[in-house]
Amino acid sequence: MKVLVKEQIADSGIDLLREQFEVELGFDMDDRELAERIGEFDAILIRSATKLTPDLIDRADQMKVIGRAGTGVDNVDIPAATRRGIIVANAPESNSVAAAEHTLALALALFRNVPQAHGSLVAGRWDRALYKGSELYGKTLGVIGFGRIGQLVAKRAQAFDMEVLAFDKFVSAERFKDLGVEGVETAEELYSRCDLLTIHLPKTPETVDWIDADAVAAMKPGMRIVNCARGELINLDALVSGLDSGQIRGAALDVFPEEPFTEHAVFSRDDVVVTPHLGASTSEAQDRAGTDTAEQVTAALTGGVVTNAVNIASVSPAAMEALAPFVPLCQTLGKVAANLSPGIIDRVDADFRGGVAGHDTRLLTVAVQAGLLSGHTAEAVNLVNAPQMAEERGIEVNVSKEPGAEDFTDLIRVSIQSQGETINVGGTTVGPKNVPYLVSIQGQSFYLPFADHMAVFRYSDQPGMIGRVGSVLGEQGVNIGSAAVGAESGSDQAVMVVTCDAPVAAETIDRIIELDGFSAGYAIEL
Repeated sequence: MKVLVKEQIADSGIDLLREQFEVELGFDMDDRELAERIGEFDAILIRSATKLTPDLIDRADQMKVIGRAGTGVDNVDIPAATRRGIIVANAPESNSVAAAEHTLALALALFRNVPQAHGSLVAGRWDRALYKGSELYGKTLGVIGFGRIGQLVAKRAQAFDMEVLAFDKFVSAERFKDLGVEGVETAEELYSRCDLLTIHLPKTPETVDWIDADAVAAMKPGMRIVNCARGELINLDALVSGLDSGQIRGAALDVFPEEPFTEHAVFSRDDVVVTPHLGASTSEAQDRAGTDTAEQVTAALTGGVVTNAVNIASVSPAAMEALAPFVPLCQTLGKVAANLSPGIIDRVDADFRGGVAGHDTRLLTVAVQAGLLSGHTAEAVNLVNAPQMAEERGIEVNVSKEPGAEDFTDLIRVSIQSQGETINVGGTTVGPKNVPYLVSIQGQSFYLPFADHMAVFRYSDQPGMIGRVGSVLGEQGVNIGSAAVGAESGSDQAVMVVTCDAPVAAETIDRIIELDGFSAGYAIEL
């Protein structure tokens, strides 16, 4: 088999590949030559510079695996690769230690005024009194997003005798306790208590501008902030306003909304430390990325287990044929249940009924986990890494099976216990194309296909409520595609689900639940 190493990786990774395959180093190969020759190779290893577009992937007649030496796979068209049956594998943990260490490095630089003192001294000044700093010892660290990197940061902060608080609704109370960290129920509680805040969230529509003017206003006066995750998580104008007012004492930034990024008011401030996206830039992290990816490519070409595939889990053809129609349904149910959850997840149950219960449902359980975590972790979640990421957060899915499915051939229910409340959703597949359908929320029956944009409301069961929702949505330029209502048995409460032609903004949800009779509302993006 032939492997093309298109971009520079560690020599150890290249040596590993050469033990079993014919390896060509294509560091100088231009786009035209790559397009002409990509069909010769069984595998390709890239970093961030090479763009594998649908056109290029369509030319890769022999390709079995694409290896991305690093975390992000934005430069690979995943749907095109999946359609061609090409595994896409990356090295998601290769830079975790580097990112965690850089977070603490920036925190230390921020607390001890290291860059400012260095600049002063090399300029010929001895400003010892000017740059008196503060200690990490005894301070309280707040971690937003408690995935692998957040947990590594917490562990290292504890070595400085810091108290660590964390907010992540997808991490169980038991997991926080195991790591000696106090999990808090809301981000606002964390803001009000910590001296240093570090943020480790993915970039999603919900997390962009996570730190905005409202978040700054809720912070303990004098807090310092470090961001080594995504530049879009912090609104820089709100940050500057907080620094000007003294609400924020200092900030350290390694990432920015657009990169390269060199012009903004933050660069002229002595209370801000900046670095040009160095979180993963260590020789060790780069070596790990190359070696880890080479191992994934070797496994894919030799029939081994590809633990970091980002597009599909390795299962037997027979199992996939039986279970494949239910994988999207389980992911969707997990995502919907998570969006309806009020806070930290304490328990997850998956109930498989009917014909699907006669199969080994472990793949479907993984799909539920992937749906639960989707969009809530710094790392991309897929059917391979979902169990590990769930385990890191202490999320265990308890499975039950029943041969009967009431009114359906197959029925799957996902339930979440959160803050003493149980959230449950149910679904099935319909027709020859196995279209996922929503059939229940909170025990109330519905029958409608899932949509990319949905909203769910709980309200007092009275006439005219759908019209109220439609009026507010219409004012925001959002049309209702379909609506379904279920009344809660023995109660005057009802549940409404609407599908929409555009995303429903949080402000719109807030306007609706302020109306008389509405008690809760949720926007769901699939």
